[in-house]
Amino acid sequence: MFINATGAYVPAERVHNDYFLNVNGLTDEWILQRTGISTRSKAAADENTNTMGIAAVKNALPNLPYNVEEVDLIIGASYSPYDTVATLAHVAQKEFGIANAKGFYLSSACSSFVNAVEVAECFFAAGKATKALIIASEHNTAYSNEADPQSGHLWGDAAVAVFVSKDKMKDGEAEVIDVFSRSLGTVGKSTEGVYLRPRTEGLVMPDGRDVFINATKYMCEALNTMTANHGKTTDDLTYIITHQANKRIVANVANHLNVSLDKFINNIHELGNTGSPSAMIVVSQNWDKFKQGDLLGLTVFGGGYSSGGLLIQF
Repeated sequence: MFINATGAYVPAERVHNDYFLNVNGLTDEWILQRTGISTRSKAAADENTNTMGIAAVKNALPNLPYNVEEVDLIIGASYSPYDTVATLAHVAQKEFGIANAKGFYLSSACSSFVNAVEVAECFFAAGKATKALIIASEHNTAYSNEADPQSGHLWGDAAVAVFVSKDKMKDGEAEVIDVFSRSLGTVGKSTEGVYLRPRTEGLVMPDGRDVFINATKYMCEALNTMTANHGKTTDDLTYIITHQANKRIVANVANHLNVSLDKFINNIHELGNTGSPSAMIVVSQNWDKFKQGDLLGLTVFGGGYSSGGLLIQF
């Protein structure tokens, strides 16, 4: 599977840590020390999961080596939808006139993007599609409670769009050489560690410690599994990008893998936890940094729980 083009959209507004002192009593120093977050992105009043996703697609289109109408599969990935009937995939199909594509919505918390890539891989293998558009978008601030001292200060809003194809479409395309996913509903706090219940509590993380422990363990597992599949180890990875949930988790992953933090690329300090698109947004933002021969390990962990990853060869 080859990556034809990527694009991201991040709202312009940044909410600084100082804002939360009068909202949930947390200081800038406390938040920064425990999360690595200084600011977080916030969607404007006229923005939502769908508008951000469409903007991410538009950001990718200038680098797409074929007409967008050739796409035959659209997957919208999110746990914070604007509309659960006319989904992100359907909105994108209409916006870009992609008349002959299959389209649907997929959700597995912060693993949603990786699961969408795996689904596209399966469609390609079955001969049911050849070119896919995957859009991951989260409007976390529409569901989070800023006054919640446990997690109200964590969330950011953003979207990413990735075009992938079964066959190489142009020279120099990066190849997804491995996709890994795992459902972890029997692990730890699982369905109670972090959840989004729109009609009652909204988006909350009542047990951050359990999330921290399991995120570290299973993001490491994903990287170890994928590299072993190709006769490599995590030492062979040029760069590592994790789900952008907490900078302390990133440091813990590096420690468990015995890999230098210099290999890790992050944006959590500026954008906060942007959910399912977070790791791929980092990839998109740093695309020009990667060169031929680089091996990138992307690893994620989501509520529920779930985990997954991609191995990308440049």
